[in-house]
Amino acid sequence: MNKTIEYYNDNAERFIQDTQTASMSDIQKTFLRMIPENGTILDLGCGAGRDSKAFLDAGYKVVSVDGSKKMCEATTQLTGMPAICSTFQDYEPEEMFDGIWACASLLHLTPEELKEVVSRLSLSLKTGGCFYMSFKQGDFAGVRNDRYFTDFTEESIRILLDDVETLSIDSIKTTSDVRPGRELEKWLNVFCIKKRSDF
Repeated sequence: MNKTIEYYNDNAERFIQDTQTASMSDIQKTFLRMIPENGTILDLGCGAGRDSKAFLDAGYKVVSVDGSKKMCEATTQLTGMPAICSTFQDYEPEEMFDGIWACASLLHLTPEELKEVVSRLSLSLKTGGCFYMSFKQGDFAGVRNDRYFTDFTEESIRILLDDVETLSIDSIKTTSDVRPGRELEKWLNVFCIKKRSDF
């Protein structure tokens, strides 16, 4: 089993306590302004379901996906809806989405894996739809705290996403970690738009 997924299965309770009350409302509002009312959102790496529930409560249809069985169980318990247990590489969408929300999830992929996953899943994003993703700010790549991480600077994420033909970067916002005691940690919040094209 993937060591990162294994970490979330083994530390589910602690992770839930650490993240469930962390407010992402400001970034969520920015994202939702780019999504049609009552649209369909893919929560890619849904964790314990915090953001899936927020989107459902706001009237959106949500498809929740996570590689961790324990996280999927937590999401189902919180939202009352089944979550799809799958790695990002294996996940095959069955519908088109108005938005894809990947909050602190794609950062567990290598740059090569990230480019493949984003390129492929962006094909399931409607033209003009928003693909949101967030990463820790920095230039580290490797195992940290028993999980694999790829950190990015604004320059390095722009270079990587420039190769994804289906997307264009709308904006990148730098924010502080919303978890108590971790305010000094910085995050890159990347908002991409699905291009109109002849793909």
